Amino acid sequence: MNFQLRIWRQPNRKSPGKLVDYEVRDISPNTSFLEMLDILNENLLRAGKEPIAFDSDCREGICGTCSLTVNGEAHGPDHPGAVCELYMRKFRDGATITVEPFRVGSFPIVKDLVIDRSALDRIVQAGGFISARAGSAPEANSVTVPKHHADLAMEAAACIGCGACAAACPNGSAMLFTSAKVSHLALLPQGHPERESRVLKMVQVMDAEGFGNCTNTYECEAVCPAEISASFIAKLNREYARARFRRSMGE
Repeated sequence: MNFQLRIWRQPNRKSPGKLVDYEVRDISPNTSFLEMLDILNENLLRAGKEPIAFDSDCREGICGTCSLTVNGEAHGPDHPGAVCELYMRKFRDGATITVEPFRVGSFPIVKDLVIDRSALDRIVQAGGFISARAGSAPEANSVTVPKHHADLAMEAAACIGCGACAAACPNGSAMLFTSAKVSHLALLPQGHPERESRVLKMVQVMDAEGFGNCTNTYECEAVCPAEISASFIAKLNREYARARFRRSMGE
């Protein structure tokens, strides 16, 4: 398979960037998207040109590092899944493919397709630790958790923190990410002692980082590799309202 690529090149966050045209030929349909970029970089190196900078790590849809926008879609057209799970058979032979970094104001470009997503780390850090003692694994029934709550907590904890939700949102909102991180602890008894302070601090940092507000377009849910439900955003709003009310009452 042959492809025409339009890839965003930008030397650093302060310099202007532009889309640059490339061509790759004889690509197997079973080649992953990131492997295709590896092949392109090998060709560029052989030609004495600078390779394209992009992030990757596990390449198994686990880490969320491979944050790319492909033809205007966060993680590309094969949902659910990260861009490292996207294969070239998803595109027609001879297609023109545009590759850009996530376009979120809170994710500044480092170089080419590499972005700084540390704003998400700071939101998590604001939540702090839980005061429940860890130690060795407890007996399975020592802390009772309703199955419905356990299932929801596991669903929320599946978030890989890739930032696709913010990239797909027209407002650049990180509400789906934040709601997943708030909810999976709020649903479990171990997370209850810091339940209110956690949501207040995390929402405060989310706003301070410059993420937009949620207006229920559901683009975040559509592109999430872990299929996190947008219903967690409603839970975040309830948790936040509850915490604000209890703080106002002096509790």
